[in-house]
Amino acid sequence: MTPSAMRVRRLEIGDKRKGFIELLQQLSVCDAVSDKDFEERFEELRRCGDDHVICVVEDEESKRIVGTGSVFVEKKFLRNCGKVGHIEDVVVDEKARGLQLGKRVVEFLTEHARRVGCYKVILDCSAENVSFYEKCGFKKKEIQMAKYF
Repeated sequence: MTPSAMRVRRLEIGDKRKGFIELLQQLSVCDAVSDKDFEERFEELRRCGDDHVICVVEDEESKRIVGTGSVFVEKKFLRNCGKVGHIEDVVVDEKARGLQLGKRVVEFLTEHARRVGCYKVILDCSAENVSFYEKCGFKKKEIQMAKYF
């Protein structure tokens, strides 16, 4: 894999067959997704326009998706009806790590949030990923809590 062959772009409908779901399985629990379910979710997210963007890194030599991440925009009443970008689901294929692809994903998502008028971008990460996000310009702040259903 050569870094120059890696293109960062928005998710496309054909990316399922390029290994998008298998890549997400390296991040967290992600069962098999049927073509029908993928197409329905893709269309649902497409209708969100710039308020929910999934980017991918495609290795143009192998035609495989080797990185991804998403950002969604929260519209608030605070800060003069401001907007906050939330980065989620950043993962780089284990075979492509070390090529600065994660940084490129985060930069793509952060720039998108800036472009649509967000006053900040936030994310949650595990303790072992803190140094990576600090290299991307993020700072530790507050404490995350979760309640799963």
